[in-house]
Amino acid sequence: MKTSLGPLQYCWEKEKVNAFYKQAAQSNIPLIYLGETVCSRRRQLKFSDYFALAQMLRESGKNVVLSTLALLEAPSEYNELKKHVDNGEFMIEANDMGAVQAAKERNLPFVCGPTVNNYNFATLKKLHQWGMQRFVMPVELSKEWLTSVIETEQPIPFEVEVFGHGYLPLAHSARCFTARQQGLQKDDCQIVCLSHSKGLLAQTMDDQPLLRLNGIQTQSASLIDLSNEVEQMKLMGVDYFRVSPNSLQSIEIAEHILQQPSSDKTQSCNGYWHQTAGFNQVACS
Repeated sequence: MKTSLGPLQYCWEKEKVNAFYKQAAQSNIPLIYLGETVCSRRRQLKFSDYFALAQMLRESGKNVVLSTLALLEAPSEYNELKKHVDNGEFMIEANDMGAVQAAKERNLPFVCGPTVNNYNFATLKKLHQWGMQRFVMPVELSKEWLTSVIETEQPIPFEVEVFGHGYLPLAHSARCFTARQQGLQKDDCQIVCLSHSKGLLAQTMDDQPLLRLNGIQTQSASLIDLSNEVEQMKLMGVDYFRVSPNSLQSIEIAEHILQQPSSDKTQSCNGYWHQTAGFNQVACS
């Protein structure tokens, strides 16, 4: 099993994004995803910028995948999607069925991201027939589900990736909750996401962490950490353990997480993996 670095889910300044990927280029992480997956209004980096970063990462020896939006809302966003699909050099991570269809029409290989609803082997097999080379398991599914999928057919005809560390993408909406919290309309959001580099924490009336608002995306308040499950994943046949970045420190975590499981579980969760409520922290057996 190898480590992958998922796409940035947050809105950062261009200089910070460039610094992040320059550091990632010097790391030992073999597989790196990059691209805007949440909101098309985040225009700090354009497609040409991501493409240049992808070329830089490839020159440093990385396997690079260009990630696409999880929610397409306008024809202009589909036109932008086609730039990703037609880039001519890199595979895409399809995060919605529009991207799957675009890749299928062009007979191009793709990765199926965690926001595409893959809930049975028949669906995965059909996606593989359309060009899927690897799928990232939806974050709300469990190790029991993944085991049953992997054991359905041996050898399994596509690679498997698990979202193993980071804040979980739970839902996407046409509304921007971050802008609404600031009293702004989505069409005039002033890119307030820039002020929340790890999203905006939402708490209950009892001050208990509940969710994390990231523009139109809703995330988990707690960070999922499946580092204690690495050895089991290896036995299951998982190909990649994904670290979803939220800071420069995420690169260091991704470099060492397969050999050094995290010790601090106080602000983490792993409930979905153990087929229980997602915010639970279940002790590793």
